[in-house]
Amino acid sequence: QVQLVESGGGLVQAGGSLRLSCAASGRTFSSYAMAWFRQAPGKEREFGAAISRSGDSTTYADSVKGRFTISRDNAKNTVYLQMNSLKPEDTAVYYCAATSRVVQTTIRGWYAYWGQGTQVTVSS
Repeated sequence: QVQLVESGGGLVQAGGSLRLSCAASGRTFSSYAMAWFRQAPGKEREFGAAISRSGDSTTYADSVKGRFTISRDNAKNTVYLQMNSLKPEDTAVYYCAATSRVVQTTIRGWYAYWGQGTQVTVSS
């Protein structure tokens, strides 16, 4: 089992950048593929980015491709989301998630572990 704690959210102007972090408990962090999802008010939680166990493979939603970068440091039990060129439509609560499946996935239901979320607000 793994526990996840996100940080790094906040208020930023359009065009700005933020870096989210997700710290995982336990000694088996490298056994989990990781992902970031987000949920805007009144909308369903949607996939943003995912990364393989080793970090050598990543997947992005079309809405963030080219602007967001997911990475991980297995020595620090942490996954990151670098968000550049932020837009007001990126405003949401961002959640970190972990799956024990071999490869990363965009499917929300395959992630068994979730953090509590961190708010990102982008002003126009």
